[in-house]
Amino acid sequence: MEIRTLRYFLETAREGNMTRAAERLAVSQSTLSKQLKGLEEELGKKLFIRHSFSIELTEEGMLLRKHAEDLLTMADKITEEFRSMDDILGGDIYFGCAESFQICYLARILKHCREQYPAMRYHISSGDTEQVTEKLDKGLLDFGVIVEEPNREKYQALKFPEADRWMLVMPERCALAQKESIVFEDLLGLPLYCSAQSIREDLPRWCGERVKELRFEGSFRLFYNASVFVREGLGYYLTFDRLVNTSAGSGLTARPLAPALETPMYLIWRRYQVFTPIAERFLSAAKQEFGKAFRDG
Repeated sequence: MEIRTLRYFLETAREGNMTRAAERLAVSQSTLSKQLKGLEEELGKKLFIRHSFSIELTEEGMLLRKHAEDLLTMADKITEEFRSMDDILGGDIYFGCAESFQICYLARILKHCREQYPAMRYHISSGDTEQVTEKLDKGLLDFGVIVEEPNREKYQALKFPEADRWMLVMPERCALAQKESIVFEDLLGLPLYCSAQSIREDLPRWCGERVKELRFEGSFRLFYNASVFVREGLGYYLTFDRLVNTSAGSGLTARPLAPALETPMYLIWRRYQVFTPIAERFLSAAKQEFGKAFRDG
């Protein structure tokens, strides 16, 4: 299976039309059709359902698309890494990041690196720990930023200087907004939103097995979407401080949990990972910045 053929397959899947895909790939339609038929024969599965003016993926085609995207990303990243081995002043770095106010530390380090190495390029994607570590394990990322204790057998890690404090986000005029902090009993019977990862990993550190008594209306990976549901009066959102806009006029407010619940954040990378020169320089800058933050604190 050739990389070029996978590129043909992906472009055709994205366009949903053989003619448009051939035009974008700058090949003849007959060449494209021949390559795709050869791929189907090689795999022994039908990948497309062909209609008069369009095509759609079969279940096997959808499975291949998922893997092909990862494979091509990996192939492009490997090519770029080899090109960058002799380029000590530039190159690409890939990050997968959880959402936290502490991303400001990452931004600060990247700004400093860009000032020193203007040819450096960085790529940021968002996700929870499961999404980030899956891409990291596949080699699609150089670094992950997660809000969960890392597996020290698989990853090396730097702990961020601060920790994220847990809050309950609520409509600003609700009864709980009159309280200075929120205890477990305040949550009983309320329709709650939280990320699935946090329901599993964080909240049990706060309330133990009693987490099963809480009523979770749904789970969110994106904090903005959850805040919209809260603003519409559908529920209450358990999340990190400083993620949701609770300023005047937002219609929302937040109160800390009591006793306080905090979650540390980590910059992680695979053990025995071979970095490009620019990634090595970023890591050196991160170690220096985090050390400075600890000393200043």
